[in-house]
Amino acid sequence: MTPAWHRLEAHASSPVTRHFLHGLALFDRTSYYAILVAMGLMTLLVSAQVFARYVLDTSIDSADELSRLFFVWAIFLAIPHGIKVGIHVGIDALVTHFPAPLQRRLAQLMSWVGAIMMGVLFWISIGAVASKWQEMMPTLPITAALFYIAVLICAAHSCLHLVAQALGLEPLPSAPEHRGGTPS
Repeated sequence: MTPAWHRLEAHASSPVTRHFLHGLALFDRTSYYAILVAMGLMTLLVSAQVFARYVLDTSIDSADELSRLFFVWAIFLAIPHGIKVGIHVGIDALVTHFPAPLQRRLAQLMSWVGAIMMGVLFWISIGAVASKWQEMMPTLPITAALFYIAVLICAAHSCLHLVAQALGLEPLPSAPEHRGGTPS
């Protein structure tokens, strides 16, 4: 069994590229666990709300708002993982008829365009977070900007993956390794 750090070893020619890939893998791993926490908390909260409503004949005041917040965070944190492996929506009916080198160039160009768009979304999200910071959620004494912070993180993380794709960098594994089965 190899140590955890060596499994994430980047084989890149430049130290900047290695550090970029290590940082991106750390970002991926962190968001992976945050998604698990958000989905788990959302599931527990909705289950508790259903139990409280139908068995105890009461309600958890903030359940709808908190479950929506956890859902938004889970979705926006998951988007960059889809971008990383190319599971985003795309229409390639025309592009598939192009020669392979042109397809690669178009994919690279679209990655740059996507990265720029995510950079713009990141910038706009900073303004949204700032403008919503004073606004509180109706049932909780926490800022409504938490919804926009998820978009901000998604934009930054997606931008990094799109830059990596545009540069032709192979992403490092970021999901926790499978514990069962045969040892590696």
